[in-house]
Amino acid sequence: MPVFRSGQGQAPDWCEMEYFDIVKLLPTDDHTFQRMGKKEKLVVAAGECRLVFAGEKMRAREGAMLDLNVPVGQFVIEEALTHVTLIRMAGRWSEEIGGCGTFLATPTASPKDVGDPIRYPKQTHFDNHYHDCDEYWIVYEGRGIAISEGFEYEIGPGDCLVTGMGYHHDLPQVFEPLRAVYFETTLEGMKRRGHLWEHTHGKARPDLNRI
Repeated sequence: MPVFRSGQGQAPDWCEMEYFDIVKLLPTDDHTFQRMGKKEKLVVAAGECRLVFAGEKMRAREGAMLDLNVPVGQFVIEEALTHVTLIRMAGRWSEEIGGCGTFLATPTASPKDVGDPIRYPKQTHFDNHYHDCDEYWIVYEGRGIAISEGFEYEIGPGDCLVTGMGYHHDLPQVFEPLRAVYFETTLEGMKRRGHLWEHTHGKARPDLNRI
């Protein structure tokens, strides 16, 4: 079952990202993230805040991605300057990882798909693809239908869809605009970054233990 929620012990055992949480703050709110993993990453998905991490104070705006790779320390939000949405991820990934960021999926009457062939309805510009790493989608707004490992899942706020290395996945339908964080962990195999397609990059070779 590649969809799990926030909380200890919710992620499959093979996952390098072992824990996540989504925090929404009002202006002037503060928040302290208790340390949950060997490595941690914080994404500012919306808004602006003042924070402290690894002994540094800074202002972080929408799109900021911060890594806490030291064995001690934590993320502390001193003050939310606007309405803020934060996604924190914790786990045991290596130094050589894929990408991380946010994405928005919206419905369209004329979807463009450069990915591998599909046999299901399509209403987004998302492409059916695979990776040389595991990938996590953490949804914080909207709902939709995701395809992973050949199965269909309805996903919404608070869900994390994890797809193991080499398995195809797609987001062909959304019921409303869907916003999520994507995180690609340790690169493996040929260690290629980005979306891979069999018609361009060769046959996918999924790890059969990651399902």
